[in-house]
Amino acid sequence: MNVRLPETASIPERIAQLRSAMKQAGLAAWLVPSADPHLSEYLPGRWQGREWLSGFTGSVGTLVVTADFAGLWVDSRYWVQAEAQLTGTGVQLMKMFGGQQSAPHIDWLAQNVPAGATVGVDGAVLGVAAARALTDALKARGVELRTDLDLLDTVWPQRPSLPTAAVYEHVAPHASVPRAQKLDQIRRAMREKGAQWHFISTLDDLAWLLNLRGADVNYNPVFVAHALIGLERASLFVVDGKVPAELAESLARDGIRVEPYAKAADALAALPDGQTLLIDPRRITYGLLQSVPASVGIVEAVNPSTFFKSRKTEAEAEHVRSTMEQDGAALAEFFAWFEGALGREKITELTIDEQLTAARARRPGFVTLSFATIAGFNANGAMPHYRATPASHSTIEGNGLLLIDSGGQYLSGTTDITRVVPIGTINDEHRRDFTTVLKGTMALSRAKFPRGIRSPMLDSIARAPIWEAGADYGHGTGHGVGYFLNVHEGPQVISHYAPAEAWTAMEEGMITSIEPGIYRPGKWGIRIENLVLNRSAGKTEFGDFLEFETLTLCPIDTRCVALNLLNDDERAWLNAYHEMVRTRVSPHVSGDAKAWLETRTRPV
Repeated sequence: MNVRLPETASIPERIAQLRSAMKQAGLAAWLVPSADPHLSEYLPGRWQGREWLSGFTGSVGTLVVTADFAGLWVDSRYWVQAEAQLTGTGVQLMKMFGGQQSAPHIDWLAQNVPAGATVGVDGAVLGVAAARALTDALKARGVELRTDLDLLDTVWPQRPSLPTAAVYEHVAPHASVPRAQKLDQIRRAMREKGAQWHFISTLDDLAWLLNLRGADVNYNPVFVAHALIGLERASLFVVDGKVPAELAESLARDGIRVEPYAKAADALAALPDGQTLLIDPRRITYGLLQSVPASVGIVEAVNPSTFFKSRKTEAEAEHVRSTMEQDGAALAEFFAWFEGALGREKITELTIDEQLTAARARRPGFVTLSFATIAGFNANGAMPHYRATPASHSTIEGNGLLLIDSGGQYLSGTTDITRVVPIGTINDEHRRDFTTVLKGTMALSRAKFPRGIRSPMLDSIARAPIWEAGADYGHGTGHGVGYFLNVHEGPQVISHYAPAEAWTAMEEGMITSIEPGIYRPGKWGIRIENLVLNRSAGKTEFGDFLEFETLTLCPIDTRCVALNLLNDDERAWLNAYHEMVRTRVSPHVSGDAKAWLETRTRPV
């Protein structure tokens, strides 16, 4: 029997203990994805095993361990961070590059694990699509895949338990569509697919569908649960005690029964013979799907709720507009404080997070941040997912550029904004890069496009001015944003790294970020991000067209702009944007914040 390590054990000790457990189980390799049983982007503590084993704190990465190798695969957003955090751990940085056609860790396993050996992974956190790709690649090389083990339970002392925060109702006026009406939408979609049952594991889909929210995942107001939706009844599988009795009664009135979280697999196993289950293969784990009897038919499609929640109603869009005014006011208060305090008191990247969070917390309806604030000064800003820590952060002094990427969760919407401001004296190269990124942001913000166009195809509009300058960036240009839900949601994504599949089509009511950038490692990073809403741009003989309404309300710092690089149309857009920001945010601020707003929105 393995002896559990103390929680303070070093990363090499943890890897060694894992190898011992692998040997006892007869495994040549063990795979640890960044995933939970709901295939979430941000994970509750119980499923942060990749971080515990490797020491890498980024949100995305895949760890592979064999008897003589440990490697962590991450994309370019995390290369600098991973290189620093993996130093001395014995875990090797494995760089992923944009445009790779298959998961590189799968290719590595297929090439390096000997025929006849076994690779293990916890099937409870392995997506169906990933499991199929892994099975096919390994089978072709005579390697077996085992998915019935969870070695983390063996090697991780004091592993966090399931989260227990209470579930609560998102109520009117902010929840403008009753859950009974949303359930009717889902059931119509089920009938169209010929399905009598639909299983949902995606946490934000569940929160949207049931008008419920929670606090099980940092920054995302969701709760850990599964749901099985039938044509007449539904079950919500959630940890005991999380749903108050009064809320359970309300759910029961809508035909939803609250059941223990662990019973989800049993419910799938008990589905009637000959009936059909609708699942999203990208959003259900291999372990859960294995519970479904062979006598039950399977229909695979994107969760209908993913489409429905992406298309905000007009009432929701109006709430978001109001939220943006409040968020813009918080930002005005913060920047007024920042510019007044700069050079007079010590300000660090951590101070920025504290002050900006406090400014948002004073606004009505604020619940929490929508992600961990990124405040990166100079070289730190060149790491797109940098995060300051008490042990490693910069003081804001001297000359250069400060990048701040932040957002809030409000009862009436979710915000996400990036701004870059000058510190001390900046040079022409700073301004050239900033203006180039701004031109990319404006180019896409001003675009019109056919309704239904696949969202990845819009990526090049923002990149064109940046490519023209001989630069590029290694992340996508835009992601969908939820309504008091996850700051990252689908189905739309503006990124040439993503496949342009039919389900990525742009439709009216979607909220998406526009956030091109330029990053010069060791020097500075620039990203300018606004959220935009898809709205109708009219109909011609060529079809329906859409355009973007810019939602975010915060000045773009014109002190960083090389005005000679802007054409007349771009200057007009920037001035019109600043006029809108001033008009809508001014009623919510006073004093220094209002004076700051007036100064930073002057026309150029």
